[in-house]
Amino acid sequence: MFVFAIAVVFKLCTIQFIQGDEYRALAEKRTVKDFDIEPNRGNVYSADGSLLATSIPKYDIRIDAIQAKELVFNEHIGALADSLSVFRGKSASYYKDIIRKARRNKNRYFLLARNISYSDYIRMRNFPLLNLGAIKGGLIVEQTTRREHPMGEIAARSIGYEKIDENNYATRVGIDGAFGEKYLRGVKGKRLKQKIGNGQWKPIADFDQVEPKDGLDVYTTIDVNIQDIAHHSLLGQLEKYEAEHGCVVVMDVKTGEIRAISNLAKTSKGTYYERLNYAVGESHEPGSTFKVIAMMAALEDKVIDTSTVVDTKNGRKYFYGRLINDSGPGHGKISAATALEVSSNIGMATIIDDHYSNNPKKFLDRLSKWKLDQPLGVSIIGEGKPDIPKPGAANWSRNALPSMAYGYNLTMTPLQTLAFYNAIANNGELIKPRFIRSVKSFDKDVEVFRKEVLVNKICSNKTLAEIQDMLKNVVIRGTGKRMYSETFSMAGKTGTARTDYANYEEWKEDKKYISSFAGYFPADNPKYSCIVVIHKPSTEVGYYGADVSGPVFKRIAQKIYTDTPIVDEVEALNFKNNAVDEDFETYYENARKYKELMPLVIGMPAMDAIALLENLQVNVKVKLNGSGIIKAQSVERHQKLKPNQTIILEAS
Repeated sequence: MFVFAIAVVFKLCTIQFIQGDEYRALAEKRTVKDFDIEPNRGNVYSADGSLLATSIPKYDIRIDAIQAKELVFNEHIGALADSLSVFRGKSASYYKDIIRKARRNKNRYFLLARNISYSDYIRMRNFPLLNLGAIKGGLIVEQTTRREHPMGEIAARSIGYEKIDENNYATRVGIDGAFGEKYLRGVKGKRLKQKIGNGQWKPIADFDQVEPKDGLDVYTTIDVNIQDIAHHSLLGQLEKYEAEHGCVVVMDVKTGEIRAISNLAKTSKGTYYERLNYAVGESHEPGSTFKVIAMMAALEDKVIDTSTVVDTKNGRKYFYGRLINDSGPGHGKISAATALEVSSNIGMATIIDDHYSNNPKKFLDRLSKWKLDQPLGVSIIGEGKPDIPKPGAANWSRNALPSMAYGYNLTMTPLQTLAFYNAIANNGELIKPRFIRSVKSFDKDVEVFRKEVLVNKICSNKTLAEIQDMLKNVVIRGTGKRMYSETFSMAGKTGTARTDYANYEEWKEDKKYISSFAGYFPADNPKYSCIVVIHKPSTEVGYYGADVSGPVFKRIAQKIYTDTPIVDEVEALNFKNNAVDEDFETYYENARKYKELMPLVIGMPAMDAIALLENLQVNVKVKLNGSGIIKAQSVERHQKLKPNQTIILEAS
């Protein structure tokens, strides 16, 4: 027994003095740990500063029921129960009983309120006992954020999101996903928590060891008015034609900025929602909208001119044993320009086959020069790849060229097609479509995105003028004549393509089409280009591009003319006011240093102004009178704010 006692004492001394540091560190590691604190994700704004996506902070308020000393607990429990009764609605005695019970049960993580707003959080942390903080009062605050889209489902897929699962795998969709990692995410903070049993961890203090750094704000090119017009114009047509899905994109001709993008798909209940970004990601056979590209190649290579006569027969012609049809009874002998205007499959197939069949590389090189065989490289993740076959490929045959002439046997995305039509409207300059204008921090530019030219000039001025005239005539007297309006001019090309026709016999029993229209407006001085693509409309209602997609294009153009008149923009004078610049720099530096100065919120949307003020380092109360744009503020800018100070905002 004596030897055993000596061994026990020896072991205790070894653990205490030799291995003590190691075991103490291990114990602390198991009971105290740093947890990541998520930063506020940056906001996504439209071109005019309207909020498209924002992170709303939500809070859970808990209490360590045994943290406060007995005297302090008994002194404040009654007042705390009264405050909770007013705030939550149940009786004061109910709250007094459950909190006392939590203390008897030694509950160190008792929930008082879940998922409350920032203003309610400020209110609760001023309740008796809770206002003593984490050490004296046992207050536990846990913050989470929820991403919200103020515009609802409109452009939800293009605005997008970023989701990260438990394995740290990120799903990135749209603008929010594409710019999440680099700009919007921010930098995580650290908060020390202690394990209190049952897998629960309690913050040791009511402050963070490392403060999170909020993400930067992204300003898009989206115009909320045009977006609303495009969305509802597409939705109405999809419902009318009971189509499977569709998309529409509106693009600024000179800058390549995307003003609107809508993608809608049909649900099992017959309603429509933004499921996939079809405009960016879905490659399909473009059909007759590609005829414009084929015609431009032939004109630019000077193998034809607009007056070249093409024999379209009686609407039926065989090419290498394969029959090609025109809609209707046929057009006979017509000019090349007329073949495009009436959208003759035979006419375009004849032109391309006659002049390129012996040297298909010449035609394909022309398409490659226009970068039609490459993705545009837009910022949104998931851009579809074009597929233009070449000799030796599995989808190449003697029929490849005549099929390509009228938009089959190749695939492109709607955005890639639109970019080319935009180049026609933009005097031949092919530019990359752009979704982002700038990235900002506290209204200070961090990065600015400018126009990116892909091809300086796609063709000669002569070819360009001829193509532009043909696109006008498509609307005036061609397949798009139902769209013609005397009040405003448009130019473009209709498209109707078969889809899911691999088994022709099955297709004849259940015919499916893709209806499209691509073009620009006004025809003579283009401001916007636009493409509308609608998949699988009900053939019982209609399926031609002029009937299905054309009206959407016309409605968008008409509404933009009516609601947002196109006027000449006056460039701002390059005027520098040193006093104003110095004043701003002084304020910016002070704001960064103290984060307690009143900013200028006049001219900002009310929602943005409240969000800015509620995220200052000092806690203030914001009272808003009215709604819309802030026109007055009760505290002058640059004034140092005090805790719990009330700021009154007047909005128009």
